[in-house]
Amino acid sequence: MSSSRLPGKVMLPILGESLLFRMIERLKMIRHEAQIVIATSEEAGDDIIEQESSKIDIPCFRGSLNNLLDRHYQVAKQYNADIVLKIPSDCPLIDPQIIDQVLDFYFEHQGQFEFVSNLHPATFPDGNDVEIMTMACIEKTWKEATRQLELEHTTPYIWENPDKFRIANVAWSTGNDFSMSHRFTIDYQADYEFIKTVFEELYPSKPNFSCEDILVLLEKRPDIYQINSEYSGVNWYRNHLGELKTITPDQTKTIAS
Repeated sequence: MSSSRLPGKVMLPILGESLLFRMIERLKMIRHEAQIVIATSEEAGDDIIEQESSKIDIPCFRGSLNNLLDRHYQVAKQYNADIVLKIPSDCPLIDPQIIDQVLDFYFEHQGQFEFVSNLHPATFPDGNDVEIMTMACIEKTWKEATRQLELEHTTPYIWENPDKFRIANVAWSTGNDFSMSHRFTIDYQADYEFIKTVFEELYPSKPNFSCEDILVLLEKRPDIYQINSEYSGVNWYRNHLGELKTITPDQTKTIAS
């Protein structure tokens, strides 16, 4: 609830339910068996997240506000996780099929990789973020990571140190790279308007609409694409280019002031 650009974004309404509800609904559509846990902070402002979690019958874990690495590590320990599947709460349009693709890759190569994602480099439309790590991987990261950006974003210590971890990336099978051109995530009011419109257009006839369904809609309705297109490519990397050795300037965009 503490987002500086769009406070309370996960509780914004989408077709009569919260954005968080709609995202959990999509996570439940994956083929793989997974224990879903909503990990939020101990701040009083996030009490509403715990209340919403109870309403939708999903366990809620509360931890550090700014040290998300610790929060994710502690929740993984509490639930005796074998692997950790991290999905950010700002991805309400995430395609369950894409999550399954990354999980399929991990299990098809089980034991070969400690960290598998679809973000390094990213190719899918922004907002389909999937990161999988072994318990040993997140524990090593928790013990060794010290920089604020590593604590705040959980996984940078892993993908910034490929010499310390066995890492793999899943690219979009289409061969396209829409990571900088198509924005399905939420951080600004325009993102909310975009996401709300996509749900209103697709959900009534197909609740399990896919990434491909969204792209077809945007081809037919370029006006919907334009709602938040000015923010396409904007991500947290832009504030840390001098600190991140595996990220290049063409993987982010600065907002014109």
